[in-house]
Amino acid sequence: MNKKAYYGEYGGQFVSESLMNTLDEIDRAFEEAIRDPEFIRQYHYYLKQYVGRETPLYFAERLSEKYGTKIYLKREDLNHTGAHKINNVLGQILLAKRMGKKKIIAETGAGQHGVATATGAALFNMECTVYMGKEDVKRQALNVMRMEMLGAKVVPVESGSNTLKDATNEAIRTWAKTAEDTFYIIGSAVGPYPYPKMVKEFQAVISREAKKQHMEAEGKLPDTVIACVGGGSNSIGMFADFIDEPGVELIGAEAAGKGIETKEHAASMAKGHPGILHGMKSYLLQDEDGNVQLAHSISAGLDYPGVGPEHAYLHDTGRAKYVPVTDVEAMDALMELTQTEGIIPAIESAHAVACALKKAKEMTPGQSMIICISGRGDKDVNTISDYLSGKGYLN
Repeated sequence: MNKKAYYGEYGGQFVSESLMNTLDEIDRAFEEAIRDPEFIRQYHYYLKQYVGRETPLYFAERLSEKYGTKIYLKREDLNHTGAHKINNVLGQILLAKRMGKKKIIAETGAGQHGVATATGAALFNMECTVYMGKEDVKRQALNVMRMEMLGAKVVPVESGSNTLKDATNEAIRTWAKTAEDTFYIIGSAVGPYPYPKMVKEFQAVISREAKKQHMEAEGKLPDTVIACVGGGSNSIGMFADFIDEPGVELIGAEAAGKGIETKEHAASMAKGHPGILHGMKSYLLQDEDGNVQLAHSISAGLDYPGVGPEHAYLHDTGRAKYVPVTDVEAMDALMELTQTEGIIPAIESAHAVACALKKAKEMTPGQSMIICISGRGDKDVNTISDYLSGKGYLN
């Protein structure tokens, strides 16, 4: 067993024999790259000059006044392409180029990772195919158009729930056949090792900046850091630099959909059990026979029946707490942030906002929290419109 591939009992490399050499090749290339000052210089050049980092840590004055504690927002929504996803894509695509790969494939749910990947592929002149569940193609039509404008081929996946899990299945199947010249850019902190480690490394810029910015603003570390969790890339990036700071509470908001007492949710930590999916062992939504169940969330990006293995480990060790947030709670929080601070968050990020506003009621005026606003809500306006008008929001 490759011990470094595990976080406690979670993680690993549960893939076909044909992909093991590919994973080893990626692992070696990644470890070399992150120790190469020229690779790091290039990565940070693109983060600054192309993505627009560093992103602000904004003091939400009106929300803070209303809830009686200091609320800061880490503004990943202000990145080029509108979310945190580009941080990881640039790292992985630079690695793909370094390895001599010619083609890029990716999976996407909400479309933000797909857009970021298509953007990176256009920037570096690489062929790009994005797999997306048919259901998500419908509810994220704007992002599909953006990907196609950027030159990517979007492949609708018609199997299972027609959402992120199925898009990931299809991307892995394709990769197994084409790995020689194709690099698979995984968008979340999931999949076989070294992907969870790579995604964390490239998203850790979020917490590195936030920690420094909060110290400058408050002269101390935050009391609480909150981010939404689907697969868990923005949250592992938001947690990364705080994991070894025991005085900082880490909270992940997972999608409770229509309620964890129903079968329509994506709360794999609250209601799941350890199992194997997409090359990793982690918490999954499963039935009594171990079959992976359909996940549900109003948010396409959280609509996944598992979670990254490091999150599973942080949950079991008690270092992070994971709180279910329903569709209704998330949408209420989305409207509150929009109308109180003039910031329209992605529905994914609104789950973190909902969780934070509940937590704020337990905090004192001298305490502070950081909420990761992982993306902006432009992509969700059709879903928001349907929801507010009382229509079924998946149609």
